[in-house]
Amino acid sequence: MSTTAPPHPVPSLADLAARLREEIGEEAVSETPAPQYAGDRAVRAAEGTGFVLALPRDTAGVQTTLRLAHETGTPVVPRGAGSGLSGGAVPTDGALVLGLERLTAIREIDVLDEVAVVEAGVVTADLSTALAPLGFFYAPDPASARLSTIGGNIATNAGGLHCAKYGVTRESVLALEAVLADGTLLTTGHRSLKGVTGLDLTQLLIGSEGTLAVITAATVRIRPLPVARRTVVARFDSAGSAAAGVNAISRSPVRPAATELLDGATLADIEAHTGSALADGDSALLLIELDGYGIEEQSADLVAVLTAAGAEMRLVPDEAEAEHLWELRRSGRGSGAGGHRLGEDIAVPKSRLAEIFTALSEIGDRHGVATSAVAHAGDGNLHPSLALPSAEGEAPGPLPPAILAAADELVRTALDLGGTVSGEHGIGTAKREWLDLELSPTSRGLQQRLKAAFDPHQLLNPGKAL
Repeated sequence: MSTTAPPHPVPSLADLAARLREEIGEEAVSETPAPQYAGDRAVRAAEGTGFVLALPRDTAGVQTTLRLAHETGTPVVPRGAGSGLSGGAVPTDGALVLGLERLTAIREIDVLDEVAVVEAGVVTADLSTALAPLGFFYAPDPASARLSTIGGNIATNAGGLHCAKYGVTRESVLALEAVLADGTLLTTGHRSLKGVTGLDLTQLLIGSEGTLAVITAATVRIRPLPVARRTVVARFDSAGSAAAGVNAISRSPVRPAATELLDGATLADIEAHTGSALADGDSALLLIELDGYGIEEQSADLVAVLTAAGAEMRLVPDEAEAEHLWELRRSGRGSGAGGHRLGEDIAVPKSRLAEIFTALSEIGDRHGVATSAVAHAGDGNLHPSLALPSAEGEAPGPLPPAILAAADELVRTALDLGGTVSGEHGIGTAKREWLDLELSPTSRGLQQRLKAAFDPHQLLNPGKAL
């Protein structure tokens, strides 16, 4: 990648848009993008932010777009489906938003090598749909799997419900095709499961949130569909008891594919907004999926372990009911306790889950904030909700100081317990203020130098992640 030629700014975004139209097509460029391109599901650009949208159809179009942006010194904000929750795809004023949503080809599926080669704009769930007739699936499954894209998942190292058994996105990515800030094409990794040649640039790019390069395609691992699946529901008298149940599973030979903890306030929220009958006072649920061979033996061991831990157990015999329960977990949460709500994303060692749930409740009480949480309990990833009611007729605005103070205390508590400020959503713009709490000055300095090596003019996703 050349670093000798400095950028030469063009007079306006309109001039850049005109040049892009000549290169990648009239329909691929917009100077008045639709509202959804002004941010992600959690963070929006300020009113009046001006930016150009480019939607190239292939990797060559991405290269051309980045080459022009580099030549003109235009900041570039890469974007997948906009399903993120940390502000990683929010445009800055005068930026070029580079959408990858048209790169939707599944280039190859190889069941012998157990890999697929897919472009960045492929919707995550669509890959598993394409694999199912061949007896395979793609393991990473964030709650947004029906919306999010493979490229966006890689950029944030997304997790999901099944990552305790199958790993987060990085465990399923073998190789990448990416474009550097000046338009240079870069390929990393290998098709084989093993390979230790050179520095691992594949893993470096995974989770880099578009700050180092723009991912256009990936070679990913695919896995055989399990021969059997079973959903199990365990009800405990409290979230703390349910967390103790997770520890009991850890001490057993059973390794569920998914273990989701829903506290009492979350169950009440789901019930209020969906009409389900899940809530029962302060009780909490573990929603568990077992898969693979020996499903009866796994079920028997799990029931014995959790019954001994104080749970009321129920095996879900009906596949449609099981799917309904998982859908409620993925998308059934309502608006929380009021009009002001902050959804967080922290992780702790799973043995400390009971402590973080207790801390969440105490922090809420101290700040007068309503709290609830769901957790990917199998790996200690917690998604707390902090909420306050809004006044009747109150217009949307900044979050109340009480919510922000509660969130800050919660993040610091997670770090004290050996955890992290973000389990899977990424840093984006929403969590930058906490980076110095987790990363040392040496670590941050090294990361900034790596950024400069990849993107010397600091054009890729400025102000995000780092």
